[in-house]
Amino acid sequence: MPPALAAWGTAALALDAPARWVIAAVVVCVVVAGALLVTWTVRARAASEGRPQPWRRVSAAAALLCAAAGATSAALHGADLHRGPVPALAREYAEAEVELEVTSDPRLTRPRVTGARAMPPSVMLDAEIVRVTSADGETSVTRTPALVFAGEEGGGKGKSSTPRWGKARWLKLLPSTRLRVRASLAPPLPQGDRIAAVLRVAGGQTPYVVAGPSGPQRLAGRLRGGLREATDQLTPDARALLPGLVVGDTSRVPPELEEAFKATDLTHLLAVSGANLTIVLALLIGPPGLAQRVERRGIAPRLGIPLRATAVLGGALTLGFVIVCRPDPSVLRAAACGLIALLAIGTGRRRSLIPALTAAVLLLVLYDPWLARSPGFLLSVLATGALLTLAPRWSASLRRRRVPPRLAEALAAAAAAQAVCAPVVAVIAARVSLVAVPCNLLAEVAVAPATVLGFATLATAPLAIPVAKVLAWCASWPAGWIADIARTGAALPGSGVDWPGGWRGGLLLALATVGVVLVGRRLLRHPWLSTACALLLLLAIVQPPPLTRVIAGWPPPGWRFAMCDVGQGDATVLAAGDGAAVVVDAGPDPVLVDRCLRLLGVTRVPLVLLTHFHADHVAGLPGVLRGRTVAAIQTTGYQEPPEQARFVREQAAAHRVPVTRAVAGERRRAGGGALDWQVLWPMAEGVGPAATPEGPNDASVSLLVRAKGMTLLLLGDLEPPAQRALSRTPAVAALPPVDVLKVAHHGSAYQDPGLLRRVAPRLALISCGRDNSYGHPSPRTVAALRAGGAEVLRTDTNGAIAVAGPTGGSAARSADGSAHGLEVAMTRM
Repeated sequence: MPPALAAWGTAALALDAPARWVIAAVVVCVVVAGALLVTWTVRARAASEGRPQPWRRVSAAAALLCAAAGATSAALHGADLHRGPVPALAREYAEAEVELEVTSDPRLTRPRVTGARAMPPSVMLDAEIVRVTSADGETSVTRTPALVFAGEEGGGKGKSSTPRWGKARWLKLLPSTRLRVRASLAPPLPQGDRIAAVLRVAGGQTPYVVAGPSGPQRLAGRLRGGLREATDQLTPDARALLPGLVVGDTSRVPPELEEAFKATDLTHLLAVSGANLTIVLALLIGPPGLAQRVERRGIAPRLGIPLRATAVLGGALTLGFVIVCRPDPSVLRAAACGLIALLAIGTGRRRSLIPALTAAVLLLVLYDPWLARSPGFLLSVLATGALLTLAPRWSASLRRRRVPPRLAEALAAAAAAQAVCAPVVAVIAARVSLVAVPCNLLAEVAVAPATVLGFATLATAPLAIPVAKVLAWCASWPAGWIADIARTGAALPGSGVDWPGGWRGGLLLALATVGVVLVGRRLLRHPWLSTACALLLLLAIVQPPPLTRVIAGWPPPGWRFAMCDVGQGDATVLAAGDGAAVVVDAGPDPVLVDRCLRLLGVTRVPLVLLTHFHADHVAGLPGVLRGRTVAAIQTTGYQEPPEQARFVREQAAAHRVPVTRAVAGERRRAGGGALDWQVLWPMAEGVGPAATPEGPNDASVSLLVRAKGMTLLLLGDLEPPAQRALSRTPAVAALPPVDVLKVAHHGSAYQDPGLLRRVAPRLALISCGRDNSYGHPSPRTVAALRAGGAEVLRTDTNGAIAVAGPTGGSAARSADGSAHGLEVAMTRM
């Protein structure tokens, strides 16, 4: 272990260290190691017979030599980022013709909601630049790592005489393919990564394929393509998840499912790990403990394959596993450990898994020093080490306390891996999952069936696609179970807690984990006390609405309107009876709106009304639809932006929910008449003022809502021209002052003062994100509302807001001490 840790640490430090420092460190390590070895040799010769010399000096020398080797390898790899003409061209943001070799599978960037628009994804891939021709015609041969963005719509200077490559064609590229493209170069951000430049390929050109992929990569591509084809007709979650479980192909995993896996610490299932390889090798050689015995199991002895031939076949299977699943950090670590174990089996030597793990770490860090800085590699090694050291002890302790053996092993494995990995996750994500252990326990029962059936599908697809589809259908059941576990766990109100990020936060969590383990050992001696603590933790995670209503006052009894805290977006909930509510807009994040509705206890939605198609109002729609009965979706008639309108139609079709259009004058009721609303805007085509909107904001559906004598006016994102036109409509012209106003466009500065004076709200609600780049809400708008007598509450400072109605004339006080004559509750979700 010391040599592996020494090589790991020095490699992480030396990647971007000055060359003179690295040289000095290497010289010192070699000199000191040489002195230790010479001293040990002299003493060994001078020692009396029968008195063995301690090996501490040799161990220290080995650690120093490995540290020197790690520093040398890291310095040479780090120099690749500064060698040749590419770094200089990147610093100048120059354009050049480059020949590059693809080194990874192309993948789509995740769509991002930026303000009102959803940024379309582009294709991203890793590559090595092997030749570059600058603008002055100078050509250089190099070997420089780069990150390539391609397949973007538009772009490019001029028109191409041949059809340009779209995203679909870029996504079909395989590793080892060579391309010649013209691209603009830029320096990477942040510094310290393993790339020397970022290449952006213009969309209006057709790259020239210099050389196709190698034979092994073509075979791997065929296998992966066959797996995708076999899973095409599965349910959305199984279709997305199964290729990720089997070969690490996450190209189909939607953002909300990926976020659910992160929230429940199940992301290791989306990255091929040692568990996958273990299952594959176990099918071949059976349990490793029986591999050298007569009663050994697995497919190999049944076919009469000798032990050494089995080890060679296992090695070939491992190498093929790396090629098909791609050399990600966890795959490399698993493959190295597997090859060392197979070598031990083939040679008949005594084997131990801890030395195999440390040897794998040492070899991999020396081969690729960038792994020393990879969070995925660190998590993989820590989890494996915990499974080999902590888990057996904890399992034995649980069995001594009469826990069934299989449950004890599963619980110990999940708890040990979580205990050592949680501090690292906290460093990166600044959050601690409270549902990781139970979610991993529940998912574990489905991992092996899904993996085995998935690999069977992978192997069968090139030969018989109908058979592969049957196997994939069988694998879809455990895969769907895993996805359901992730979604359910992530949606629980207490699924995680925010935690300080950075290394200080990680150290703090490590100390807290040690404390929990020490206290837990004592608690296990008292079954009733342990049960009580487990029940309290369960209540903190699930947070059933009746309990949270009593403890936290959320939601308040008899609440009528609620504004969810969904960041820079809108999501309003109108109570429509027990467990039912009308949802107006869905915000930008499915997870946040889903959590808000769960806290409010909403299970049935008679109507989802989307005021307009900007992403900050509709991107969260999957969170509203998930796990609830939704009767209908109603939208504005202005179908812009078209990609977001198409997204809404696709989501509705996938959940078989009808979509209708809202028109001014329409009146509807819900909850037995307790809730009714009237559509005020937009006017029908050719009717009334401003019938043709200038953009999506001015086409926002505006509502006047009444609930048990209380009125709420929702203005969507209307701009001043549409607000003035709305003021001139008969319905608004005769409207008395309202109780609550949902301020238009997140409280921006663009408001019509006449409309604000006409509606004269007692309470004004503004939905906006904390520290948003738009400056919402505008101080001018807030001042105008307060000058008109309104109390202003906003989600960026107050959190989610619920209004329960008038207090019978006496002014109720909210959590911050404000008085506004309405009963209001607020909470941070």
